[in-house]
Amino acid sequence: MKNYKIFTAILLLTLFSVSCKKDYLERTPGVAISEDDIFADPALAARFADNAYNYVITKYVRFNDHRGCTAQASDEAVSGNSEGSVTSLNRGLYHDHSNGPSLNDIYGVWKLMYAGISVENKMLARIGEVPPSPNASVPIFDAKRVEGEMRFLRALSYFELTKRFGGVPIIDKVYAVTDDLNSIPRSSFAQVTDFILKDIEVALTKLGTDADYGASNYGRPTLGAALALKARVLLYAASPLNNPNNDKTKWQAAATAAAEVMKGVDGLAKQAYSLQDNYGELLNLPNSPEYIMMRIKGPTPLAGEMMQDFSMSPGSGGAQGQMNPTQNHVDMYEMANGKAITDPTSGYDPKNPYLNREPRFYNNIIYNDLAWQGRKIEMWTSTDASGKVSYGKDYSTTITYTATRYYCKKYWPEVYRTVGGSTTLLNYLYFRYGEILLNYAEAQNEATGPDASVYAQLVALRKRAKIAPGTGTYGYGLKDNMTQDEMRIAIRHERAIELAFEDHRWYDIMRWKIGAQTIAVPMKGMDVVKNTNGSFTYTPIVLGPTFQKSWTEAQNLYPIPRAEIYKSKGALIQNPGWE
Repeated sequence: MKNYKIFTAILLLTLFSVSCKKDYLERTPGVAISEDDIFADPALAARFADNAYNYVITKYVRFNDHRGCTAQASDEAVSGNSEGSVTSLNRGLYHDHSNGPSLNDIYGVWKLMYAGISVENKMLARIGEVPPSPNASVPIFDAKRVEGEMRFLRALSYFELTKRFGGVPIIDKVYAVTDDLNSIPRSSFAQVTDFILKDIEVALTKLGTDADYGASNYGRPTLGAALALKARVLLYAASPLNNPNNDKTKWQAAATAAAEVMKGVDGLAKQAYSLQDNYGELLNLPNSPEYIMMRIKGPTPLAGEMMQDFSMSPGSGGAQGQMNPTQNHVDMYEMANGKAITDPTSGYDPKNPYLNREPRFYNNIIYNDLAWQGRKIEMWTSTDASGKVSYGKDYSTTITYTATRYYCKKYWPEVYRTVGGSTTLLNYLYFRYGEILLNYAEAQNEATGPDASVYAQLVALRKRAKIAPGTGTYGYGLKDNMTQDEMRIAIRHERAIELAFEDHRWYDIMRWKIGAQTIAVPMKGMDVVKNTNGSFTYTPIVLGPTFQKSWTEAQNLYPIPRAEIYKSKGALIQNPGWE
């Protein structure tokens, strides 16, 4: 098992409640431990460092605890019951979104990241005071590794902030209680990115490879994770939102960083990561050659929590089937031959729209008449001679059922059943090898154009997806001799399919500045009618106004939370277009 996986036990660890008071941390009610005592004890210092893992994002479905995700904000899906935190993003009401008490994508993330940064700053400031472990052969506190982890986690926290807000205040040291942190102004995006990259460079000298970490160090980021984070940071820095002049050197830096991950990190003697054979199992395994950094979420219990109360059709025992992929997303899946459904030679039949689609469609989407968990999924309506309308088991006009006639297979594995089923894993992937290939392809295409190495990454992904080899120089449905613009479209399409529902699409839309083309367009679903002979009639429809989304250019960045603006008394300048 990869050593850098973030396990539930580490992430849920709450050893210390970090107080704003200067001199103590509380271990148990009524028992105060001074900071000096903590950093004088290797065991306590190690546990303090582990507390930093409580302040990272750990799941895809995180709005209102487990009832919303960024996929529903993007064009990937809609929320079947119009969950408030998702609707506020869909309508551009971002300040409303930031008022909720549970983790959300604006103020919740802002507070979570800065809370983690405070732990990491404290650990980095006092790491030199921690004495050697009593048993030097098995150190309780490995100062080198801990510094690498703190630098990595701080870099990750600042990246999560910059990809949402752009430039943010840099807090890089421990402040006294009397210091006014509210008056610290925002640094620019470039300045924060430089700060992130410096932390990563230090982490690269401190962290070990997979081979260096044993079972006792599961849950730690490795050298591979640091390289993957660097590649993603540089990709965002090169993207249109943050690189308006299209500086090619920024794209080349991103391509070079991704290539470092692809080259391998075990002393460069071998490739450390590879594509998993079965795309459909990516979120559901305890270990995979594709995992670079991940958090195991599981086994997920049968009652409550995300799957039953968010993903599952009520007809299959779910409470609310809120996660509804759009027709917009479904139409992006090509045919098994790699041709778009809009290609008249593709073989697409609108009367049988789910026949012979590319395999990732069947991995990601639950559709009408799919054989699923021992029966056929029923998302149809039927009208008898008297005009009475009846409904299939998995569709109704009530808000607890799908609004689009689709459910998300990625968030509802077949093994997960309320009757006669079992628990299942549903991992949160921070970095996987498939993303690295896409990062390289995008950056290299923008830096130099669609050379053979760009094609090679798409071929690898489409081959793994089991798209038919086809003909041509590269095959797999890829056009020969693409222009840079054509390849850009192909890469963005591949990214939308390969990384579907994995917390990328929403932020890709922001960094590419394509919200007007993807969000401010009609959101669609499928009308399914069961005929008297048992066949089905499929008609794409525009969803009702409840499920439509808006977009302005201001939404390429989130607003700085109003509470932070007010507290700063003018020190924090709001993002353009937000009050």
